[in-house]
Amino acid sequence: MTTPSVTILSEIDCHLGEGPTYDPVSGKFFWFDIRGRKLLEKPMPDGTVVVHDLPEMTSALAVVDDDRQLLVTETGLYIREVRTGAITLHRPLEADHSLTRSNDSRVHPCGAFWIGTMGKNEEHKAGSIYWYYKGEIRTLFPGITIPNSICFSPDGATAYFTDTAVNVLMRVDCDPLTGLPVGEPAVFFDQRKGKGGLDGSVVDADGVLWNARWGAASLDAYSPDGKRIQSIAMPASQSSCPAFVGPQADRIAVTSAWQGMDARARERDPHAGKTFLVDLPVRGRFEPRVLI
Repeated sequence: MTTPSVTILSEIDCHLGEGPTYDPVSGKFFWFDIRGRKLLEKPMPDGTVVVHDLPEMTSALAVVDDDRQLLVTETGLYIREVRTGAITLHRPLEADHSLTRSNDSRVHPCGAFWIGTMGKNEEHKAGSIYWYYKGEIRTLFPGITIPNSICFSPDGATAYFTDTAVNVLMRVDCDPLTGLPVGEPAVFFDQRKGKGGLDGSVVDADGVLWNARWGAASLDAYSPDGKRIQSIAMPASQSSCPAFVGPQADRIAVTSAWQGMDARARERDPHAGKTFLVDLPVRGRFEPRVLI
């Protein structure tokens, strides 16, 4: 396999970098510092990063159209006007649960949105995974501690997810037309005896799943039959989530975090919280637009 080059895409050290996504129309890469309540925006490849303050913890962004984005926050789904940055409530979600916040989320090929929530202090089984589509919200999987790795096969017939507290990557058949699960989840990859925790994932056009392994300084690739086929060393131990970026979606950006690190730990991990670019040619896919 090709040996990748990994460089720093953004020097800004996020407390909890997460939710990366790329908009091919604007050519901009977006990601979040969840705990810092920031949305970061970078014109690719060489634009200056713009940091937007947010009113509450926010973890994911989906493109609605050229003028609007849908943000996933600790209290619900909000429409963000791209031109002004104005944010208005679209649908509440766990707004009355002050102990929870949003986490990993991703758009299904049909335009449905799978949304993860969790306890702000990782309370046991306080979170869930929800399905949102054209204004409707349903609970898919309750009782999850740290929802992560939400992603989908290119044809929309398979969904993946994990509870990082359990550390087993699951797969479940999906209706490609609605993004709703069909049948029961099954084990795709078991990480319980390995180093690090399964964090964010994305699937390329060949069906290969790319996962950021928290605590292991690694970006791993899994074949469609659940075998780990490549591991790429990352410059920060707590790599958190990958996204395909660039006009051909052929490179991978990876966020990271310094959450839980004291001063000494941060000295040992000087790139913690920064965002990286993996220069490894892949057949990536652009994120679908969400249907509201």
